[in-house]
Amino acid sequence: MTAVQLEYAVPTADIAELITLFYHFRADVPMLEDTERADHAQLRFRFSEGAAEYRMPDGSTQVASPIHVIGPTSGAMQVKVVGPIHAFGCGITPAGWAALIGNDASTMLNCVLDARDLFGPAADETMARLARAPDTQAMVAIAEELIASLAGAHSPDAAFVRLVDQWLAACASPEVDALTTAAGLSRRQVERKCKALYGAPPKLLARKYRALKAAVAFAERKVTLDELLECGFYDQSHLINEMKQFTGWTPRQLQEQPTLLAQLTISQRSALQGQVNPLISDT
Repeated sequence: MTAVQLEYAVPTADIAELITLFYHFRADVPMLEDTERADHAQLRFRFSEGAAEYRMPDGSTQVASPIHVIGPTSGAMQVKVVGPIHAFGCGITPAGWAALIGNDASTMLNCVLDARDLFGPAADETMARLARAPDTQAMVAIAEELIASLAGAHSPDAAFVRLVDQWLAACASPEVDALTTAAGLSRRQVERKCKALYGAPPKLLARKYRALKAAVAFAERKVTLDELLECGFYDQSHLINEMKQFTGWTPRQLQEQPTLLAQLTISQRSALQGQVNPLISDT
């Protein structure tokens, strides 16, 4: 067994609008200190006893309970966990945020919350079942039961989220006016809905996903820096700064000195192209 293992699983069609991916993580190391890119909100169950904390993009350091939710993140965050580590989790889409959490996502941007305060006894019950599960697929089935029980009816925001995701995936540097036109809403209405669901206004979302897509493409050597400059970046300095802000790594680090977590995340998510939303597989 290798020291660090990361396995992804695609959610079933019934909850695909609510969950990005499930993941099962093990690290047989005394301490894990690494960087996680800006991302969707996350729900995580940590079975190991070591302390865990996140240093958020705003500079705050937040301690994570064994079952916790991370709100949407506006930039890369540093993670520090005492090992050995065993964890299971999933990404929460903006539609899933509305169905599962319900609060304005911008009020929980870059925040770590105890999931038991949000979901009550169901969180602990699910944790106990997950700890006894024999493999990742069994864990996914258990987690999907929790998601389905908490989400209730179909999210009324799913159509708007699909529209925003399509807008973000359509080109490297999408214009906000194109989104307002497609949504048939005013700029203020679109900004308010994006902040409530994604945690950020559309302009910041466009920057975030432009940088994430560029980072993955460059890490996989599919494009050169010069080619990336044609994707809406003003110059090389702008490109480097944006990539550093949203991924935690410079282009050179991604190609020459990627951390193990970065390598696993990029390679395994890229392998899911065609199975999930491009905003997941391409970032």
